[in-house]
Amino acid sequence: MSNLDPKIRIGRINYTNVWPIYYYFPELMNSTEVDIIEQVPTSLNKAMAAGNIDMGPISSFAYGESFEQYLLYPDLSVSAYGEVNSILLFHEKPLREIANGRIVLPTTSATSVNLLKIILEKFYKGKPTYEYAQPNITQMMKEADAALLIGDDAIKENWRNTAYMITDLGQEWAKWTGQWISFAVWAIRKQTAEQYPELVAEAFNAFMASKAKAHLNPDEMIQKAQSTVGGTAEYWHHYFHTLCYDFGTEQWEGLATYYKYCYELGFLPKPVSISLWSENKVARVTE
Repeated sequence: MSNLDPKIRIGRINYTNVWPIYYYFPELMNSTEVDIIEQVPTSLNKAMAAGNIDMGPISSFAYGESFEQYLLYPDLSVSAYGEVNSILLFHEKPLREIANGRIVLPTTSATSVNLLKIILEKFYKGKPTYEYAQPNITQMMKEADAALLIGDDAIKENWRNTAYMITDLGQEWAKWTGQWISFAVWAIRKQTAEQYPELVAEAFNAFMASKAKAHLNPDEMIQKAQSTVGGTAEYWHHYFHTLCYDFGTEQWEGLATYYKYCYELGFLPKPVSISLWSENKVARVTE
């Protein structure tokens, strides 16, 4: 089968935060039966839900919206306990003073947007108004009390920011819950797992091998990040080692709490189950 007619279409988030899992993946997978499609998280979320992409990272919130369709790879996520460095709220006054204010959100991520809503509405008891805009902090903050940026947009704005207070949403979540937060999870459409079990297992092994290789020798990946985004080697070393790319019990528990709050606040229509893929085709389920 040629690359023009792949069996599996694999999504890739076009942010540096997924690089350790993806950086070496194409050479490790080495298959003409897969096609890698790179988009922003919200586009990948929609493409996965529509069946136009078969597997890959999606926003954790998007899994919650369509969890009956998916299995999740174990040991693969973009998670954090505390600081994330790329999910940042910019504001001029403390959070408690803007909890009822005007908040501008990016159009690129569902998980971070709803995490911010949980923080403001549940933890600070606020009822803010929200609007969406392109990720330009100057335009976003013209008439707003706060603006959320994610991914490389947040990183670059943090480097040049001198005007605003900055709240790292990962730190804020950990402060209130004492738990991990997972921003992206690696999902497989159940139909794909059933139809191509060997390819799905091969992809999992290649993702895991890429993660291990990037952890042991991050220099090439860090140099690439410097050349494409900017910053110092020290910054990227800290960034990639602050984020966690595992998906185990602690991450499941934090994600279950996130889903619980999303359901309580009406962001999700039903309680969410976390169903995991395994090579023997038996999915472990956590509530």
